[in-house]
Amino acid sequence: MSDITDVGVPNRTDAQWRERLTPQEYQVLRQGGTEAPFVGEYTDTETTGVYRCKACNSELFRSSTKFHSNCGWPSFYAPQDSDKVTLIEDNSLGMTRTEVRCATCDSHLGHIFHGEGYDTPTDDRYCINSISLVLAPAEQD
Repeated sequence: MSDITDVGVPNRTDAQWRERLTPQEYQVLRQGGTEAPFVGEYTDTETTGVYRCKACNSELFRSSTKFHSNCGWPSFYAPQDSDKVTLIEDNSLGMTRTEVRCATCDSHLGHIFHGEGYDTPTDDRYCINSISLVLAPAEQD
């Protein structure tokens, strides 16, 4: 993969990721871990803005698609653009789920769940680790 100039992050080696990220961020973003429920910075945030990938700064989600699912992690019903995330079948933990990764840097973000009956425009819940995101608040006039 070549340099990613639109977000200013080159394709990094494992050692570079370890230098750039905290151990907890590395464990989630690069090793597919999960932060504990109800402890993440953005679980209940209602700030208007854009949620970006912590690893590469790529725009992933908008606050307008965030909703309270009471699952313990920030939930969104759709990404900013479907090309911004990659969905991968995940058969870990003895079940089949769909993993959500950043399409720019291939970092693990969380999982998507379908058909849970939330009152949203889609029947999807992108369950995303707060530690994998950075919120850029909208500028206020």
